[in-house]
Amino acid sequence: MSLSTLSIKRPVLTIVMNLAIMLFGIIGFTYLGVREFPSIDPAQISVSTNYSGANSDIIESQITEPLEKALNGIDGIRNISSQSNQGSSRINIEFNLDKNLEEAANDVRDKVSQASRSLPQDLDAPPVVSKADADSRAIISMTVQSDNKNTLELSDYADNVLAQRLQTIPGVSSVQIWGQRKYAMRLWIDPIKLASYGVTVADVRQALLSQNVELPSGKLTGANTELTVKTIGNLSTQEEFNNLIIFAEGEKVVRFNDVGNATLEAENMETKLSDSGQPMVSMGIVPQPGANYIAIADAFYEEFERLKRDLPEDFKLNIVIDDTLFVRRAITEVVETLAISIVLVVLVIFFFFRNWSIAMRPLIDIPVSLIATFFIMWIFGFSINVLTLLAIVLATGLVVDDGIVVTEN
Repeated sequence: MSLSTLSIKRPVLTIVMNLAIMLFGIIGFTYLGVREFPSIDPAQISVSTNYSGANSDIIESQITEPLEKALNGIDGIRNISSQSNQGSSRINIEFNLDKNLEEAANDVRDKVSQASRSLPQDLDAPPVVSKADADSRAIISMTVQSDNKNTLELSDYADNVLAQRLQTIPGVSSVQIWGQRKYAMRLWIDPIKLASYGVTVADVRQALLSQNVELPSGKLTGANTELTVKTIGNLSTQEEFNNLIIFAEGEKVVRFNDVGNATLEAENMETKLSDSGQPMVSMGIVPQPGANYIAIADAFYEEFERLKRDLPEDFKLNIVIDDTLFVRRAITEVVETLAISIVLVVLVIFFFFRNWSIAMRPLIDIPVSLIATFFIMWIFGFSINVLTLLAIVLATGLVVDDGIVVTEN
């Protein structure tokens, strides 16, 4: 017995099967991510290296060039570009489209590991290999400004208050902060005083490494008591850093305040954002892979209003970029196109058959077929975007063709 014969002889079973198909489609629709375009990770891998205090020439000769020579031997490379800046190196490797990205990343890690032997030993950290991620771009950006607060205070509030609350929004992967300046203890050394006491910068560095540390100290156990020993070794205030002992021999003690001064300032003095002369910090919302951009935006705007109510005096929040506006507009236009196409299909069928019952059959065929598509899309990891919705619009014609053939027979 064919499917057509079974459907005609058992109409109740046919209705139940169609309802079940639509139910699965609705379930799949609720789990589908919503974005403007499909998530396609570019075949790019970057290698980042930091070397504080080194100028661009040293970065290029001692870091960038050795790494580039090692990476040139990897199969499938399309292009290599690099940037050597003050204190940092970044190499971007673009692979052919047929190259497996995971395999390429492993090859890059192996080559970087081999080349690390020829790199300077006092790097801030080993080179970092990272893959390009289509979902790592912020979809919503906001700014934090103030007429009276400096960038340090803005950064502190953005990092410890705003970012923590925005991170709780469902579907948010991370919150990026641009133009941020974190608090740091800066040690200013007077070379003349340093020479007069007979100490060097290396002595200051060694004193910091040996004294600014907190180590586990174990515990003291008695007959009836057990005490945990805690050593206080981390330096945290200006006074503690200024009293740091650089050199001690007999009665001669050289402290840091004898050769310099410790001040609480910004860790990075080079980065700055401003608007009309006012200091500013920018924040970006990065979604999780496969997340619903529209749902994230709706939850963000609700949280944004709560943040504005709880905002301290002299602080201002502004939304500067919202990519979900384009997503909403694009999806709305495609849905309107789909609705218009269905109406035109009904009118064209009525024009040829002169029978409203036949013309209305696509109103049953199209929803059942298209709603079931969402379940298949969810199984195969697709998302709702402009391209998939346009494909559904085109598929409307195929569904109608089949319906017309069945009707004529």
